[in-house]
Amino acid sequence: MEKKKIPVALMIAAGMLLYNNTVAAQSLPPTQETSQHQLSFNEALQLLHKGNQSLKIADKGIDIARAERGKLNAFWMPSLQSTGAFVHLSEKIEVKQPLSQFTDPAKDFVHSILPDDKIISSILDQIGTNTLIFPLAPRNLTTVDLTAEWILFAGGKRIHATKIGNTMIDLARENRAQTDATQRTLLAESYYGLRLAQEIVGVRLESYKALKLHYENALKLESTGMIDKAARLFAQVNMDEALRELEAARKEEAVVQRTLKTLLNLETSGDISPSSPLFINDTLPPKMEFMQVVGISNYLLNQLSLQEHMAKQQVRIDQSGYLPNIALFGKQTLYSHGIQSNLLPRTMIGVGFTWNLFDGLEREKRIRQSRLTQQTLALGQEKARDDLSVGVDKLYTGLQKALDNVRALNTTIELSEELVRMRKKAFAEGMATSTEVVDAETLLSKTKVARLAAYYEYDVTLMNLLALCGIPEQFGSMKDVTSLPITENRRNEIEIE
Repeated sequence: MEKKKIPVALMIAAGMLLYNNTVAAQSLPPTQETSQHQLSFNEALQLLHKGNQSLKIADKGIDIARAERGKLNAFWMPSLQSTGAFVHLSEKIEVKQPLSQFTDPAKDFVHSILPDDKIISSILDQIGTNTLIFPLAPRNLTTVDLTAEWILFAGGKRIHATKIGNTMIDLARENRAQTDATQRTLLAESYYGLRLAQEIVGVRLESYKALKLHYENALKLESTGMIDKAARLFAQVNMDEALRELEAARKEEAVVQRTLKTLLNLETSGDISPSSPLFINDTLPPKMEFMQVVGISNYLLNQLSLQEHMAKQQVRIDQSGYLPNIALFGKQTLYSHGIQSNLLPRTMIGVGFTWNLFDGLEREKRIRQSRLTQQTLALGQEKARDDLSVGVDKLYTGLQKALDNVRALNTTIELSEELVRMRKKAFAEGMATSTEVVDAETLLSKTKVARLAAYYEYDVTLMNLLALCGIPEQFGSMKDVTSLPITENRRNEIEIE
């Protein structure tokens, strides 16, 4: 059999394509350096704890709870009050005593001795018509007093109120921990979202460069007559589409940049460049371990448990309303004008009690309400446990799905890269169409983006799962086990001639 001779034109075109590939790769416009701030995930976490507004609000919540506990503990201390008053009376305070009650017995005595006496009796009668007046206080009175009261027994109210105050602080701390876990989750979404966006920009840039080089090769082949105009136009359309996707990826990256800066409360003008790569674990802990941890450390369950404890103490406070209050009291007059000390002593001290015997069944209603609140919180815990089990199962399944996707996409990428290499070689030799090359490049780009998305889904889902279990700090020990290689950050604008 005779060997087919390769046309000279085809050999010349192939040589031109190989030369153009080298020249085009060397003639790409240089990228412009931009101000970037390298930031690892741990550094971002430190900035989060330093400047995040939500965490500052949660810290204030702990301070408020401490102040509330101080208010409740104040009932253990005696109360000391100073009172003063100026009083103007419409009349003087005085004692009036008629003298007749003294003269009448005297007249009877005189008559018993001197039956015919008239002189002494007339004198006594005149005296008896008068009234003896003793002034006690003037119309204007002024007093300054110091009073003290110390409750000795309140039926146990203060003991249970103190327990409620301590529980309020624990509840505020639990809320702060939940806020921290929420912010950690947002940080993982924003930080690794930025990393994902930058990696996608790199993939889109690679795809654009490849399609641009393919378009330039198509121009050369069209000039030699090896492909028609339609094939060259198809290459140009796909190059333009790749450029559009690149610009869209850059815009999406800018949005995530602003989101991360807002979360970290950063005002730097430069861009953040995440240095911690997207990662995925080779294996996952058993799902049952997460189920056990979520029942112990979940923030919602802990908050409901603390609220139930507070409701229980409130029931006991309401029950103490059946008991009397016993208090020690005293009074010291510091200044007095118009009131004599022999009429009103300057110092008093004593012990008293108050006992509410009947209040229209208000105590019974309060006790019932507190018990219903306690029962509602107990039911809420049971429902929360069921919901958390479903949540753990859903997130764990998401991790497994992302892990399976990465494993499958790794193989697909290897095959796609080999397909692109073969299609480019065949196109250079005139054995493949422009459509086949473009399809191969597009498939490789989509597969790389899909793998990046699977890594991102795994990282964010893992953080959400750990936050749900109440152990978000374990995220640091689980990352960087198996990671994507850190690629060059090629986000800079390119010039289109």
